[in-house]
Amino acid sequence: MSWFESFILGLVQGLTEFLPVSSSAHLRLTAAFAGWHDPGAAFTAITQIGTETAVLIYFRRDIARIISAWARSLTNREMRSDHDAQMGWLVIVGSIPIGVLGVTLKDQIEGPFRDLRLTATTLIVMGLVLGFADRLAARDETGGRHRVVRRRKSLQELGIRDGLIFGVCQAMALVPGVSRSGATISGGLLMGYTREAAARYSFLLAIPAVLASGAYELKDAGEGHVSWGPTIFATVIAFVVGYAVIAWFMKFITTRSFMPFVIYRILLGILLFALVGAGALSPHAGESAG
Repeated sequence: MSWFESFILGLVQGLTEFLPVSSSAHLRLTAAFAGWHDPGAAFTAITQIGTETAVLIYFRRDIARIISAWARSLTNREMRSDHDAQMGWLVIVGSIPIGVLGVTLKDQIEGPFRDLRLTATTLIVMGLVLGFADRLAARDETGGRHRVVRRRKSLQELGIRDGLIFGVCQAMALVPGVSRSGATISGGLLMGYTREAAARYSFLLAIPAVLASGAYELKDAGEGHVSWGPTIFATVIAFVVGYAVIAWFMKFITTRSFMPFVIYRILLGILLFALVGAGALSPHAGESAG
């Protein structure tokens, strides 16, 4: 991988990681359109450490408060009813599905799941799901046709059941094109949470999964499967860009809907199907033999 490729891929990772459009799909498509080798699941996992570092810094106060309360709840029974302590446990519980499936389906994630036809399918299907969930949330917030406004849930109301459902939604992002934030935000909206609550928990829930995945894949870099220099450079680029995207996205969702992302996903999926169907792009374009 050249330094130019790593710069572009790091930029793409930072721009798309937190938006509901699938960063793994965009890394895969960038390589395919440019005629480069597929950067692979290991590269994706490691560069995500950069974007998750941006999450750690942006939500540092929330994270410090949650970790502190959770740690104290281990020895102080009274602290176990504290919301921040419970959030710590909910993040742990919600991380179980992606941890189990990530290890179980490792070969599929690095192989069949990277077929561009599957990516196109998930882009469209999850785009439709996000669109439906977004319209449902908008109807509750405005009262819809009957002008009956329904209160949506905050993170204060998050429990074990919903935490696990969030976790299952996150695990779906193991397939390129699904989108970690897109799947978890859609799940949150369908369960009745506000846009801000769903997005905030989506980002917090991703921290242990992404950091663990990146650490696990570091061994491939050490064994020569990933170039150290370009990969670290891409990770730094992803961090800088990712931080700016988080700040923008959290402000965007307070006043705007997800429909622009829904339309983009569907159009990109259709374009991808058209290119593959016409033979202009191989479904395995850019895949590395190694």
